[in-house]
Amino acid sequence: MELRADERIDHLQGAGVQIIQSPDVFAFSLDAVLLADFAQVGPKSRVVDLAAGNGAVGLFVAPRTTGQVTLIELQPRLADMAQRSVVLNQMAHVDVHTLDLAQATTVVPKDSVDVVTCNPPYFKVSAQSVKSPNAHLALARHELTTDFATVCATTAALLRYQGKAFFVHRPDRLQELLSTMAAAKLAPKRLRFIHPKADREANMVLIEGIRSGKPDGIRILPPLTVYSADGQYSEEVARLLYG
Repeated sequence: MELRADERIDHLQGAGVQIIQSPDVFAFSLDAVLLADFAQVGPKSRVVDLAAGNGAVGLFVAPRTTGQVTLIELQPRLADMAQRSVVLNQMAHVDVHTLDLAQATTVVPKDSVDVVTCNPPYFKVSAQSVKSPNAHLALARHELTTDFATVCATTAALLRYQGKAFFVHRPDRLQELLSTMAAAKLAPKRLRFIHPKADREANMVLIEGIRSGKPDGIRILPPLTVYSADGQYSEEVARLLYG
């Protein structure tokens, strides 16, 4: 596999997947691994991953389904990395499109998808925003070209009736996230908070929504702790990373 000078191939042993990374452009974080594990993907699920970056979430769930897995990524460099990782892993059922996620229904029919995943930009843009000078990272982290309302509207358009959406985001925006999902007719159903350590506040939240689901019945799952008291990965996180 041909690599650029700043690229490397990493192996997520827990998923049995190799992925092309670049610290200068984009490398997946633990949130992608946790989101892929949280997503309920059946053996024949049709999956779309929005804001796919270098393809991490889509590549990590792809081994669990024989259904088509479509990755949608706006940035050509990241989409190219994802496409080469698809070839590297010989995943014939995965396709990549360089596209604004709002245009996803131009390549995937509406009401046809079983599972949508998305690790969206976390941060709103304001005059006080401190953005990375790296344009690739700034687009991945800040709502410069999309926002959560657009993510939810696109997700709802793609999902079939009772299809499931899986997001990872920041807990400090939880009230907004849940109301935005409800407005798009994505009923929130499961939440799981991610804590760096047992005595620290949550810094991530995993959210499941169901298209046209009943508006009640949210379940709060047991929290996940990333590091034990001695600074080592917790047993669950180590299993996801290393198998």
